[in-house]
Amino acid sequence: MTLIFVLGLIVLLSIASYHRASWNTALGVSIATLVIGTFAGAFGAISWLIFLIIAVPLSVTGIRQQYIIKPIFAAFKKVTPTMSDTEKSAIDAGTTWWEADLFCGRPDWKKLHQYPMPKLTIEEQAFIDGPVEVVCSMLDDWEATHELTDLPQDVWQYLKDNKFFAMIIKKEYGGLQFSAFAQSCVLQKLTSKSTLLSSIVGVPNSLGPGELLQHYGTKEQKDHYLPRLASGQEIPCFALTSPEAGSDASAIPDYGVVCKGMWEGEEVIGLSLTWNKRYITLAPVATVLGLAFKMQDPDGLLGDTKELGITCALIPTDMPGIEIGRRHFPLNVPFQNGPTRGKDIFVPLDYIIGGPEMAGQGWRMLVECLSVGRAITLPSNSVGGIKTIALASGSYSRIRRQFRLPIGQMEGIEESLAKLAGYAYSSDAAVSMSTGAVDLGEKPSVVSAIIKYHLTEQMRDSTIHAMDIHGGKGIMLGPNNYLGRGYQGAPIAITVEGANILTRNMIIYGQGAIRCHPFVLTELGACDIEDREEALAVFDKALMGHIGFTISNLVRTKWMSFTGARFASTPFKDETAEFYRTAARFSASLALMSDISMAVFGGSLKRKERISARLGDLLSYLYLVSATLKRYNDEGRKKEDLALVQWSCQDHLYHCQRALADLINNMPSAPLRAALKLMLFPFGRPVRKPTDKLEHKLAQILQVPSETRNRLASYVYLKNEPLNLVGRQEQTLKDVLAVEPLFDKVCREKGVKLPFFQLDKVAQMGLEAGILTQAEADKLAEVEKARLAVINVDDFDPADLVAGKAAQKSKNSKANAA
Repeated sequence: MTLIFVLGLIVLLSIASYHRASWNTALGVSIATLVIGTFAGAFGAISWLIFLIIAVPLSVTGIRQQYIIKPIFAAFKKVTPTMSDTEKSAIDAGTTWWEADLFCGRPDWKKLHQYPMPKLTIEEQAFIDGPVEVVCSMLDDWEATHELTDLPQDVWQYLKDNKFFAMIIKKEYGGLQFSAFAQSCVLQKLTSKSTLLSSIVGVPNSLGPGELLQHYGTKEQKDHYLPRLASGQEIPCFALTSPEAGSDASAIPDYGVVCKGMWEGEEVIGLSLTWNKRYITLAPVATVLGLAFKMQDPDGLLGDTKELGITCALIPTDMPGIEIGRRHFPLNVPFQNGPTRGKDIFVPLDYIIGGPEMAGQGWRMLVECLSVGRAITLPSNSVGGIKTIALASGSYSRIRRQFRLPIGQMEGIEESLAKLAGYAYSSDAAVSMSTGAVDLGEKPSVVSAIIKYHLTEQMRDSTIHAMDIHGGKGIMLGPNNYLGRGYQGAPIAITVEGANILTRNMIIYGQGAIRCHPFVLTELGACDIEDREEALAVFDKALMGHIGFTISNLVRTKWMSFTGARFASTPFKDETAEFYRTAARFSASLALMSDISMAVFGGSLKRKERISARLGDLLSYLYLVSATLKRYNDEGRKKEDLALVQWSCQDHLYHCQRALADLINNMPSAPLRAALKLMLFPFGRPVRKPTDKLEHKLAQILQVPSETRNRLASYVYLKNEPLNLVGRQEQTLKDVLAVEPLFDKVCREKGVKLPFFQLDKVAQMGLEAGILTQAEADKLAEVEKARLAVINVDDFDPADLVAGKAAQKSKNSKANAA
């Protein structure tokens, strides 16, 4: 009888914990069970004594705080690493959103699907259908990247005249004031034509003077600069990165010393600025320079504080002593990027963005704006590239033949095509969901880090798969190569706005653990409270909640692992239900492993970057799964798109599983590893990679026009015109599919199996035999020309490959030396 009641109590407490019941609820359940058990003869005085020994110290606040919480708090303060002001600013920047639900182990899928689907306004759609299409049609990417190493002047002027650099600027200042989603769609279409074009447009609409001015500028600064930025009179750049401070931007050595100097004939208090910056996009052509520097006041002209911290100022680049104009050459994607320097440049204090009162607030300003900008520009450029590559690879694989069949029917090619299709679907879903969050007023710092890292990595992976598919077509640079520049430039996106190694290993989970965890930030904050009683009370409440949270995740994880999450609730009972259930299971596992990792590694977790990276991978891939499921629902749960959803979810959940397994295998204790494996994978690893059959379906989607393929092509420039290689190839795909029955008809009537080339000769053969009409023969001959244009590559006169003045100068130097 006692055993039955004890087991019953355990079950009841487990159910309460699974549903995150309060301590008082758990206490009430325990007392009720004991009372009933006492009347039934299952419990006696000893049982009540054990219960009181446990329950009273935990329930009576004074006893608990004095004898349990106080020593724990003291130990916690000793092992907790201190955070610098810059780290605190980064942690405090932005907001938490759906990623917090995933981190807490209990995602509310209905809440996910209630977030509105982002949509374009009539004005935004008109801009994409009008000026964006026009500028895409104007640009010859080969001329720009190979011959000019810059946009042509007429393209530059068109961008200025049509306010491409003013998408984020409010209408009251003459800007377009587009939504984040609209900015993303514009950048995707620009990228589909030219990464050079999208890079130049993207930067002024991301982290830069315009964004900073709108949020923090004085009225005078806004009124002066924003209309000029909107009209293109001013070209902005923002100088943050220094040779000694790359990913660790807070360590910039550039400085501004508060001093007195002459300005417009009067002696004023100002700043003497000295800087040496590099990697600054638009710096060579900028007219106004946003500058980040460390502000110092050694003579106390502004007060008692000597080191005021990172500050941002706006500097006209035509001031004497400012060096701009020289260029870097970023991997043959020659957007305007270069160094800028200045030594002892004196400016008044009102050049500080936001005025003198914003001195020392630059780092907070930057990380808050970056939490938005990082969610838009690079992810959108990556998605535009991925979708374009996927479509081009699909059409090429159907047009190009080897061994008498389209190469897209070969299983090795199908494997790469499937990845391209899956990436195109899920990455588009992720950027749509994330920019939608920005438009809802969120500043999703963790989400922006997730999609910046994963989408730029998917873009790099996509270019590699596409190059494998295209073979020699992909590696021969020239006017007819649509892959080469993207392949060369893929590492650029990997590097900027925080190198991906840093983003994965430190930022995603480092920020996520503190921002998304319901109790950690409060526990850390308690350490900074000077009043001891208040600090203890705050820590007590947070720790008790943290303990209950951990127990709940332990129960949830164990239950879902042993049942395969079959009983987890899902918003839909169709083919996607398994993905909701598995994601919920891994969400609980993430929450549990976070607390276990914090307990095991303590303060050293901050330095365990690979542990942090795996926890971050769990959070990231769960976010990508969520975005995929949301997109499928937003678009009406179209069955013809289901294969894309299945591949994407299976792939992302498989990566979740691998991250979880690697995390377990790197726990320091063998007994702990064994216990975790038994708890998390009691019957082995449940998720399998996408099957060959499923990948065949995805490969077919890319090779045959359909509504599903059209949805993958959203905001890709596919106009059939001479300067648009991908658009021309799309038309060729349709034409090839249209004449294949004619080709088969000739083969069938002639009783031969002809190779699918020299279609003009096949046409003549069919015409002479009376198999084809003249119109049909002409169509075959026309398609042959288009087919050859797709598969042929460029060749050059040797003189045309000389790289210009630099090459000639090198040649002359060698000749002189000889």
